[in-house]
Amino acid sequence: MSVKDLKGINSKVIRGALNRTQFREQSESIFLTSGFMYENAEQAEAIFKGDEKGFQYTRYANPTIDTFEKRLALIDGSESCFATSSGMAAVFASMMCQLQAGDHVVSATALFGSCREIVKNVITKYGIEVSFVDGKNIESWKKEIKSNTKIFFFETPSNPCLELIDIKAVCDLAKENNIKVIVDNVFASPVLQKPSKFGADIIVYSGTKHIDGQGRTMGGAILCSEQFREEILKPFLRHTGPCISPFNAWVLSKGLETIKLRVVEQSKTTEKVVDFLSSHNKVQSVNYPFIKNHPQYELAKRQQTMGGNVLSYYVKGDKQKAFNFLNNLKMINICNNLGDAKSLVIHPATTTHRLLTDEEKISQNIRNNLVRLSVGLEDFEDIKNDLDQALNTI
Repeated sequence: MSVKDLKGINSKVIRGALNRTQFREQSESIFLTSGFMYENAEQAEAIFKGDEKGFQYTRYANPTIDTFEKRLALIDGSESCFATSSGMAAVFASMMCQLQAGDHVVSATALFGSCREIVKNVITKYGIEVSFVDGKNIESWKKEIKSNTKIFFFETPSNPCLELIDIKAVCDLAKENNIKVIVDNVFASPVLQKPSKFGADIIVYSGTKHIDGQGRTMGGAILCSEQFREEILKPFLRHTGPCISPFNAWVLSKGLETIKLRVVEQSKTTEKVVDFLSSHNKVQSVNYPFIKNHPQYELAKRQQTMGGNVLSYYVKGDKQKAFNFLNNLKMINICNNLGDAKSLVIHPATTTHRLLTDEEKISQNIRNNLVRLSVGLEDFEDIKNDLDQALNTI
C-alpha cells in the first residue's frame, strides 16, 4: 500500500516519506554529513546543473531533512515544505525571499513579540513599507491595499490573547489583488487547522512547539506550493543558509509521529482547564476561542477542529498578583515555550512581548495581570489542583 492510499494523519506521518538504507533499519537513519560524494566529475556537474537528481550539500538538502519536510507537508496539506533552523528563521525567510525595496506589507497588529519585531523594525531597514491593521476587521485589510502591496501576514490564533482572523476572507481579498498570504499557524498546529484549505499561500511553523512537543530541539518550516518553493524560496534559503541540522530534523520527524495523539489529548484537557478557570473566583476572564460565549466562537469552529492546548487568562489584581501566582505553582513550570508535554506558564508582558510599547500592549490586551498557559499531558486533576492552590495564594 502506498502513502497516497493512506487516509489518516497518524498513518501518514508514521509511514510517509520513509527512506531506509540497505541496512533495513526500523527507525529512520540520521545522515550527519555536510557533503555528498559523486561517482565522477560529470555526475557532479549534472547534479549541480539540475540535470540529475542528487544531494550536494546539507545547506541545500539532506536525506534526513527531506524526510521531515515531506512528512510535515503530508500532515499540513500543503504541496511542499522547506525546513529552517527555527520558527523565526521561517518567518523572516518567507517574507524576504519575495520582497524588495519599495514593496509594501500589511500585517495584523496582534503578533508574537519577535514576529512583530521582524515586521516593524527589521524588514523596514530594507526599504520595505509596513502597515499594521486590526486583523479581525476585513475592512482594515482592504483600506491598506496599495499598488505595491505584496504580502498579508498574520497569526491565528494570536499569541498570547488568541485573537482569530478569518483566513478565507483575508485570502479571498488577497487573491483579488495578487497578494501573497503568510499565516503563522503555530498555536493551532497542523493537526487542528490547515490554512492552505482556506487559501493561504504560505504557512510557517516553529517546530520547537507542538511538532517536537518535548522541548528538545529548535527548528522551523515553511509550507507552500512546489512552484513557490523551487522558484522563489529555495534560491533564497540556499544562499542565505538558515538550514536546519539533520539531527534536529530527525527529532522533529519522530515528533510528527505522535503529534496528533498529543495535540488532541492536550486539547481535551485544555477544555476542562478552561471550564475550571472560567469559574474560579481569582480569575477575571479567560481567552480561549472555543468558549461558547467568545465573540469569535463561530469562526473558531469553522477554522479549527479543536481549540488547542494554549489559553491565556487575567488573574484578579496587578502584576505582583500575577507573579505571586506564578511563583507558587508547584508542578507547572515557568517557561516561554509552548506545545510541550509538560504544562508551561509565562507572563507575556515581561517576557515574550516585553519589547512592545505600552500602547502596543494595551492595543493587544496584554496587561500586567495576563498569564499564558500551555497545557501539557499531565492528568487534569493534577493540573487543576496546582492552578487552584497557586491562585488561592493571591
